[in-house]
Amino acid sequence: MRVVIDSNVLARATPGKSSAAREVLLLLTSAPHTLITAIALLTELARILQYPRLRALHGLDDAGIQGFLHSVQTGALIVAPASPAPIQTQDPDDDLVIATAVAGQGDAICTRDRHLFHPSIKAGCAAYGLRIFNEVDLLRELRALALPQPGTP
Repeated sequence: MRVVIDSNVLARATPGKSSAAREVLLLLTSAPHTLITAIALLTELARILQYPRLRALHGLDDAGIQGFLHSVQTGALIVAPASPAPIQTQDPDDDLVIATAVAGQGDAICTRDRHLFHPSIKAGCAAYGLRIFNEVDLLRELRALALPQPGTP
């Protein structure tokens, strides 16, 4: 599966804690899956991880944040999203997530942003073969894909 993880989920996937977001990240950065991202999304993630409230949650210092960003970047396929995005929302950050998924020929977007779950946005994404998941539902999907299919050894 080829997936873009929104920064609001990646910020919950930092090392040191067990979470659905962390497990999704680890699964998507190993075969047969592909994590798709863009430099602009990594820049947004770097900014978010610096917030004092999030620093208190993830417990990473500057070096830890840089290490996490580096591991995400090296484990991902970096694409250059089109501008303007093929689907316009009310939030340019959401547009970037969608454009990144389309540029990377993604199968899904993993987000906690409720705007992306709006029926019209989901329908627009479906036209590009994109499904929208939160991290818990995507983790279920990834686990189901890993199960042996009936009739296979």
